[in-house]
Amino acid sequence: MSETIDDLTITYEEGGIEVVKELDKHVLTKGAWSTVMYLYQEWNARKEEYGETKVSIRRYQKQSGRFQQKSKFNISNKKQALQMVARLQQWFPEE
Repeated sequence: MSETIDDLTITYEEGGIEVVKELDKHVLTKGAWSTVMYLYQEWNARKEEYGETKVSIRRYQKQSGRFQQKSKFNISNKKQALQMVARLQQWFPEE
């Protein structure tokens, strides 16, 4: 568990292989409840390469000085991400 929001990561190694490779991180909200958006790729052992870029949005709660993940939502592909962006732009048009 991490004590600071800067220490949070989704990078995960197993057997010397970086199974989840974090490419970027953006903090959406800070505080007792924090929201972080990660850009990442997962290792495909069968193909021996990283797969398509994905996004994970995670909520953390700080308890006893440490962040604990409470929920997450994964955007599994580019098409889904672009559909979400299009809908958000409809709901929140620029003024």
